[in-house]
Amino acid sequence: MNDLQQFDYLKHVTGGLDRSAVLDELMREYGKDVWNFAFFLTRQRELADDIAQDVFVKVYERLYDFRGQSSVKTWLLAITRNKARDALRSSWLRKVTLLPVWFDREMHPSAERETMDKLDMEEVWSIVLELPRKLREALLLNSHYGLSMKEAAELLGVSEGTVKSRLHRARAAVNRKWAKETAACGEEEWV
Repeated sequence: MNDLQQFDYLKHVTGGLDRSAVLDELMREYGKDVWNFAFFLTRQRELADDIAQDVFVKVYERLYDFRGQSSVKTWLLAITRNKARDALRSSWLRKVTLLPVWFDREMHPSAERETMDKLDMEEVWSIVLELPRKLREALLLNSHYGLSMKEAAELLGVSEGTVKSRLHRARAAVNRKWAKETAACGEEEWV
């Protein structure tokens, strides 16, 4: 069941629905997506935790205002994006430098290929996280979260052409950086 079918009833919600039950359902379905998007935008685990919590508090407070003008996923990611932008603009965050913890570096010694694949994936995500925010957002919304160009454009408040352009530039930048890094190691190019 897709997002629109599963949560279609939210378009018709009024004061009689148990908001806590709906919130639990939304958190189970989209909690990981909200946290991951917050992390990809901020590059800070603790801040992503705070943002995800703030997102679902806002959803709880504004649940009766949802009218289905976008999918629930798009609505949640838009709130996440706004909360992340607010957090990154805060004066406290600009004054305090937090050391990023990029990834858990667990190695699975059971298979060399599994280890190599994991390292490659970490490297790709590291490259994605280095992209400028506008390019990173477009890439994540389209490739990771599966939003259409139209949905991403609405969420970002730009035209579909701008999303396509940012997506093209993001992919090109990732491929260039990957090719440069793998050439230094004598590996094959990632496409």
